[in-house]
Amino acid sequence: MRVGLGAIETRVKALSALLRQELAKVNKVSVHDLGVEQCGIVSFIKDGEDPGKTRDRLRAMEINVHVSRSPRAPALDLPARGLDALVRASVHYYNDESEVERFVRAVAG
Repeated sequence: MRVGLGAIETRVKALSALLRQELAKVNKVSVHDLGVEQCGIVSFIKDGEDPGKTRDRLRAMEINVHVSRSPRAPALDLPARGLDALVRASVHYYNDESEVERFVRAVAG
């Protein structure tokens, strides 16, 4: 609480925007976040790699992500967007830009 919710929100939005921007530069990676106001969760897929394989590959590098799949996540509009699963990463205020860079390199790898 000493940091303050406003400062946390600003930091999380800045880091997630950086992550989206950098992932979008990676060959065969597409970011799938929608909405005017985006949060600290970044959804993406790597073309040619099942999201579960992406998760497992990152986990082997001690990077934790989540896979959301349809129909197990019925609130998501994945089928309407022609998707059956997405990898979801999240940042928090205590993360830094070097961790974002490491994450992007790991996804690209």
